[in-house]
Amino acid sequence: MAEQQFASDNYAGICPEALTAMQAANAGHAPAYGADTWTQAAADGFRRLFETDCEVFFVFNGTAANSLALASLCQSYHSVICADSAHIETDECGAPEFFSNGSKLLTAATDDGKLTPEIVRTIAGKRSDIHFPKPRAVTLTQATETGRVYSLDEIAAISAVCCALGLRLHMDGARFANACASLDASPAELTWKAGVDVLCFGGTKNGMAVGEAVIFFDRKLAEDFDYRCKQAGQLASKMRYLSAPWVGMLENGAWLDNARHANECARRLVRGIADVPGISLAAPVEANGVFLNLPAPVQEALRARGWQFYGFIGGASRFMFAWDSEPARVDALAQDIRLCALPAAA
Repeated sequence: MAEQQFASDNYAGICPEALTAMQAANAGHAPAYGADTWTQAAADGFRRLFETDCEVFFVFNGTAANSLALASLCQSYHSVICADSAHIETDECGAPEFFSNGSKLLTAATDDGKLTPEIVRTIAGKRSDIHFPKPRAVTLTQATETGRVYSLDEIAAISAVCCALGLRLHMDGARFANACASLDASPAELTWKAGVDVLCFGGTKNGMAVGEAVIFFDRKLAEDFDYRCKQAGQLASKMRYLSAPWVGMLENGAWLDNARHANECARRLVRGIADVPGISLAAPVEANGVFLNLPAPVQEALRARGWQFYGFIGGASRFMFAWDSEPARVDALAQDIRLCALPAAA
C-alpha cells in the first residue's frame, strides 16, 4: 500500500461507517430510483440533523449538486454572485452556466475567497438595466477554496443583504462538515437559521466513495428538481448505493468525527512547523487545509522526497487532510518540511 499523501482529501478511501452501510444495503433487492428504504432513511436523517422538514436529493458529485441547485434558483437571464476563486467559477467547466441555460456568474475578487455584504451589494447594484443579466442568487463556499470558514454572523449578514435585494442564498458545502467542526456550530445554525436557502452537503471529501446531498430548506424551491436530476444523468437507478452511506455517516455522527479529525491533522502540521524559518502560512488554518508559502527549493526538495502537493491560489502549496490522515504521517511531513527548509534558510 502506498504511503499517505496530503495533496487532496479526495485521495482517501471510504470510511468504515459509510462502507458498512453500503454493504448492508447490498443485501437482496430494493426498489429503484430512490423508492427504497435506505433513501428514505437518509433523507429523514438529514431532517433530524438540520432540525427542519427539508427536501433532500442525492447526486453523484459536487459539480452536479452545485450546478443543478443554482439552475433551480435561476432562469437563463439571471446571474449568480460568487468569489472569483469559487469552485463553480474555476473548476466546474462551465456546468453552472450550462445547466441553467446561460445564467452568468458575476465574480468578485477576494484575497480569502469570502464574500461580504458590501461586495454582494456592490455587484448586485452595478447595473439594473434590461441589457445586463439580472442578479438572482449568491453562492458561498463553506469552507472556501483557501480554507477559510464563514462565521455565523458573516452568513447572517450576507443573508440579510440577500433578503433586502431579493436574492437567493446557496451554499457550496463540499467541506461543510469541516466548517461545522471548526465553528462547533450545528448544521441548522450554519444554514437555514442563518438564511441559507439551499445547501450542497459534500460526502465525498468527508469519507464517502461518491455522493453529495442537495438540501432545500424552502421546499418550494425544490419544485421539479427531481426532473432536473434525471435530465442531467444524476438520477441513480440503484439509488440506495448513493443514499445508504449517508445513513452510516449520520446515525452516530461519523460525518462530524471525520471532519474534526481532518481539521486537527491540519492544525498538527502547523504546530509541527511553527518555528521553521522561511516558512509561513498563506492563509489562516480554519478547516482541513494548510496553505504554505514554500520557497521553490523547498518545494523541489519535498517532491524529491516523494511528497505530492499542489501549487494553489496565489502560489501557495496546498496540503489537505482527510478522515483517515495518520498523525504519524503528518509528523513525517512536518519533519521533512523542516529538513528541506533549513538548507534553504542557511
